[in-house]
Amino acid sequence: MAKNYYEELGVSRDASADEIKKSYRKLARKYHPDVSKEADAEAKMQAINVAYDTLSDVTKKAEYDQMLDHPQGFSGFGQGAGGFNQGGSGFDGSQFYRQSSGDGADFSGFEDLFGRFGSGFGGGQQRSQRQQRSYKGEDQHASIQVDLDIAYHGSTQQITLQIPTYNVYGEPEVQRKTLEVKIPKGMKEGQQIRLNGQGQSGINGGENGDLYIEIQYKDTDRIRVEGADVYQTIDVSPWEAGLGQSIEVNTPAGHLKVNLPKNAKNGQQLRLKDKGIPNKTAGHLYLMINIVLPPAHSEQEQQAYQQFANAFASFRPCAS
Repeated sequence: MAKNYYEELGVSRDASADEIKKSYRKLARKYHPDVSKEADAEAKMQAINVAYDTLSDVTKKAEYDQMLDHPQGFSGFGQGAGGFNQGGSGFDGSQFYRQSSGDGADFSGFEDLFGRFGSGFGGGQQRSQRQQRSYKGEDQHASIQVDLDIAYHGSTQQITLQIPTYNVYGEPEVQRKTLEVKIPKGMKEGQQIRLNGQGQSGINGGENGDLYIEIQYKDTDRIRVEGADVYQTIDVSPWEAGLGQSIEVNTPAGHLKVNLPKNAKNGQQLRLKDKGIPNKTAGHLYLMINIVLPPAHSEQEQQAYQQFANAFASFRPCAS
């Protein structure tokens, strides 16, 4: 029995397309070879990509669900035309690897996204049919992580792919291709770039499929992205928070002057309208306040804390 793709992605069979996508993106970040320290991260990443490639496509997902419901009726599933593996052709999609170059882009670890050929990789009968008819190549999907700075300024990234194609005899082979991908500013988390004709090659003169690249932004310890909104944690001193002072903050939108409210609380959130990703409908920048206490090393600093304690003698946070 084939490995259960739903279990691979950690979702139930009745999960929505959005739930499947969210789970995939979460796992992709966790097991990305450049991030994960687990020994089997690369193999896990390949398995996740194969599962998502199937479950994110309505037709492939329906075929896979049929296989799960009627396993005896799919004894040859994955070993001929229409299979999820390459089977009789002896062609292993896991051989495909993608590499990248260019500031801010990270493409490694998404190897199997280009390794699935779909129908037509069976024995001689299917090969003969391919030679008689034209078929459009399948669309391919990839997910890349780039620096958030690209969302505000845009960038052109160069990527190198090893992708499936067919020779003049209709047999599969690997082609190395380098593409320039223009990422415009204002792309939201999860948006896709479509590259016409850069997917799987067509058969017998058929049109090539398209390549869809989903944009993801790298999270940091202090910054994360949700759609077009950006969330950033900022450190402030107790007196800045208590007195409601103005502070200067280095944000993805640039160097900004921020007026803190008086008696600002730890964890309080400030919204800077339209300072998120500059989409057609601009996102917002949310600043989360983190109050940092300075250490009291010198006698003068300790005296300052004592004066502070005397001034707030009735303040007992543990008792409240």
